[in-house]
Amino acid sequence: MAAPNGQTVFTHILVALFAMGSWIAINGIWVELPVLVKDLPEGWNLPSYLSVLVAFGNLGPLAVTLWGRLSKGELGPIRAVQALGVVGMALLAPLWSHVVPMAGQPHAVAFLALAFALALSCCASNVTFLPFMSHLPPSFLRSFFLGQGLSALLPCGLALAQGVGRLECQPASSPNPRVSTLQSSSGPNVSVSPGISPSGPMVPIYFKEHFSASTFFWVITSLLAISAAAFQGLLLLLPSTNTTVTPRNEGEGQGATPEEEASPLREPGEEIGTPEPESEERAQAALKLCSVRGACLLGLLGATNALTNGVLPSIQSYSCLPYGRQAYHLAVVLGSASSPLACFLAMAVLYRSLPGLGALSLLGTFFGTYVMVLAALSPCPPLVGTSAGVVLVVLSWVLCLGTFSYVKVAVSSLLHGGGRVALLAAGIAIQIGSLLGALAMFPTTSIYQVFHRSQDCVDMCSP
Repeated sequence: MAAPNGQTVFTHILVALFAMGSWIAINGIWVELPVLVKDLPEGWNLPSYLSVLVAFGNLGPLAVTLWGRLSKGELGPIRAVQALGVVGMALLAPLWSHVVPMAGQPHAVAFLALAFALALSCCASNVTFLPFMSHLPPSFLRSFFLGQGLSALLPCGLALAQGVGRLECQPASSPNPRVSTLQSSSGPNVSVSPGISPSGPMVPIYFKEHFSASTFFWVITSLLAISAAAFQGLLLLLPSTNTTVTPRNEGEGQGATPEEEASPLREPGEEIGTPEPESEERAQAALKLCSVRGACLLGLLGATNALTNGVLPSIQSYSCLPYGRQAYHLAVVLGSASSPLACFLAMAVLYRSLPGLGALSLLGTFFGTYVMVLAALSPCPPLVGTSAGVVLVVLSWVLCLGTFSYVKVAVSSLLHGGGRVALLAAGIAIQIGSLLGALAMFPTTSIYQVFHRSQDCVDMCSP
């Protein structure tokens, strides 16, 4: 017997809130960097430090995998990851600005140490949260990725409410009585002061944020606590849920084949939350995972995450800022919003053809290549200073991230048929892809300075 509709909707909400806690901590730190660099001695070297810390955060999945092997349980690692995230962010809120002298130079030791702890938590979530979804029907996996999209969208919305990076361009020789109340920052929302002509040298005047970085981190802490509470709600709900996973029901509701949608690790009519079989069916699932189709799905998942989590974020500012802070603002917010929208689309229409998903990935790569070219040509890419240039760069970011998000949801839904083994492999593929993408871009952006950033209120493209 199917679960009541209200209970099903509530379960979807819990799953989304549970997944929201996966990467919201690191995403929150990234969007708050324009505020942090004003007070921390590392300045704008912080993004490079953070990239390295996230890369070393891959020690987290190794530790969690070893723990899972030794304990033969999955609830303990998930709770440990959530506890590390909540405690780490709760400590970051009051301690982020503390500076300690080391080798005669001041360093934000507390911030860097806690950021590393949060990177461990976020990286480990890919190999703990996703395998847990094998206890739920495939449709709930789309809610899971919707929640992961919210882990990027909510910090962006919070940063907008904070007013990060509001600035005005004013003549360099014109005194402004408000200058004393303004602080250096960077971010969206550039404007020219009323009545001031843009001719002549201009300098940026930066406004103070509406609330502090500590308040921002406390809000993120509360969201992490909500995510942990949602997981506990799932544990209470699943044993008493009567929803069943049968090939016929899933196929009728979504047009799936039994091989793609019904988990071979669960018998027809078995309740959600029932432990997986340990022997013959698990071996069959692992065998299917090692097939050409399984390898292609995992490779596709790793490649898309290498682009969306490693390569593209590192060049977003270079590709957008030449067109203005408003273009950068729209690309960040709408790009983050495209991921939840792609998950909603996957709930209604899920594409299951491997060649078709490959074609969608190529389409996303086309838009990604366009923004990469714009970043390489920064600070003077084509159509700079025109509305057409703004529309093209924003639309390219939205379509690129939205397409890749849809591919990730579709591929993960297909891998769901292999049960926990396949979803664990999916989490590992996601993490390896993200790591390789970040490592590939770190030398070009932080060491060799291949990309060049535009400057606020400065026309760098005039002859």
